Amino acid sequence: MVQNRNTRQKSIIEEEATKFDSFFTADELFEMVRKRDPNIGIATVYRYLRDTGCNGELHTYYCDRRTIYSINDDSHCHFRCTQCDTVSHISIKKIDFMQKGVKGRICHFQIDIYGICEDCLGKPTG
Repeated sequence: MVQNRNTRQKSIIEEEATKFDSFFTADELFEMVRKRDPNIGIATVYRYLRDTGCNGELHTYYCDRRTIYSINDDSHCHFRCTQCDTVSHISIKKIDFMQKGVKGRICHFQIDIYGICEDCLGKPTG
């Protein structure tokens, strides 16, 4: 577990992070923090994200080759069409069937599903 000091900068970053309803990037968080205190640098934001992730207070996912974060334990799932490469965010609430194979408790998850989207299924092959 990472030991953190409680600083004014950390408090500002923490307050701004909790304002996100869903997923956010480090840059989005930094923009919000910078409006409150222009002296807080991006490195401080990244350090906060790393430390809170290590403490289990923040969840990390990967989307479009970027790291995204979430305060809550929402899962992050995609459906990617193998023909047109369109990516859609999808909601999967339960994965009870997977819990049997995991020794421990599942907190959150990220799933990427590949297939052919409805639009591509409707196109004639030729």
